[in-house]
Amino acid sequence: MSKTMRTQVGIVGAGPAGLLLAHLLHLRGIDSVVLESRSREQIETTIRAGVLEQGTVDLLKASGLGARMLQEGFVHRGFELRFGGESHRIDLHELTGGKEITVYAQHEVIKDLVAARLARGAQIHFGVTQVELAALDGPRPRIVFNRGGERVEMSCDFVAGCDGFHGVSRQAIPPEQRKEYVRSYPFGWLGVLVEAPPSSPELIYAYHERGFSLLSTRSPELQRLYVQCDPADPLQEWPDARVWDELHTRLAIDGWSLAEGPVLQKNIIGMRSFVCEPMRYGRLFLAGDSAHIVPPTGAKGLNLAAADVQVLARALGAWFEEGGEDLLNAYSATCLQRVWRAEHFSWWMTSMLHRFPGEDDFSTRLQLSQLRYVACSRAAATSLAENYVGLPLDLLKAPAHGH
Repeated sequence: MSKTMRTQVGIVGAGPAGLLLAHLLHLRGIDSVVLESRSREQIETTIRAGVLEQGTVDLLKASGLGARMLQEGFVHRGFELRFGGESHRIDLHELTGGKEITVYAQHEVIKDLVAARLARGAQIHFGVTQVELAALDGPRPRIVFNRGGERVEMSCDFVAGCDGFHGVSRQAIPPEQRKEYVRSYPFGWLGVLVEAPPSSPELIYAYHERGFSLLSTRSPELQRLYVQCDPADPLQEWPDARVWDELHTRLAIDGWSLAEGPVLQKNIIGMRSFVCEPMRYGRLFLAGDSAHIVPPTGAKGLNLAAADVQVLARALGAWFEEGGEDLLNAYSATCLQRVWRAEHFSWWMTSMLHRFPGEDDFSTRLQLSQLRYVACSRAAATSLAENYVGLPLDLLKAPAHGH
């Protein structure tokens, strides 16, 4: 037995991109339905990074989603770079004319988005399976899926593919209609969530001969810490004692100590860069991780997703309100300007702060030289700060050259 549905925008994926897009469309009076393969509990409890750019914070506030973020998030006006036994502060606020970042975990953003959508009677279907996209190059695309043992066919005006790297949306684009750019890194991050008071008021990015490490605060009681590792390492090779030993070693400077506590969660993530061009096929628009992946060093993943759907919501709004297609036609090119800037910044941060397997002393000296330059040069520090807090889109457009 099958059922039919109708909506203006069918959204595949209830991550930050899909849920935020649904909310932004709602504010414009545009109907949408969100489909998600996981349960609500799964998407609200999967721990991921949570550094929000100034622009993302402003968007959430302007959209009525910022109350809990403003109450519970940690506003940081800078962060520390540690190398050679010394610490150097990058003053984001001063270098960028007053901008800052907010540490607020991605799953908390998702909780806020789900609550906001459901409070408004929105349709979010969790636990759907066998999702298929059809007729994407025509005027009435369809999404077919299973829900509670029932086969459902949903017709839409547009489809937003927000279902991540492993989702069905990007794969629905014919291979000859897309080009994919990939770079894999020969290391990963071991992340641990620990119950401990903050060891630092701001994030710490550390370069060490044993590898990269990062310290971040999640709450007054929870800290998130990372150490560079082999992505193929089994977790059992990283008992708590080894994790703490590496963190103490890699983060060490005179006069500072790392607070320990029970390890609540532990996982290893691989690192890669990925971009799919274009981000549109017919009436299908990709957003977030379905179109691009960045290594987490630059803290750009969630922020790129938010930027994508802000552009897409505006473009869809223009189409439904006025029938204008210019913004839809420009969607992919507009987003890719920011994507490639973020890809470069994330690659640069990753290359500067990580030890590469088999690298020689020459490479190490180059990394240390780059770190010293960033720490000592206002121009270099400003470039890092501007990229870290997020660049306005107009800064990414090349100026017109004339006579």
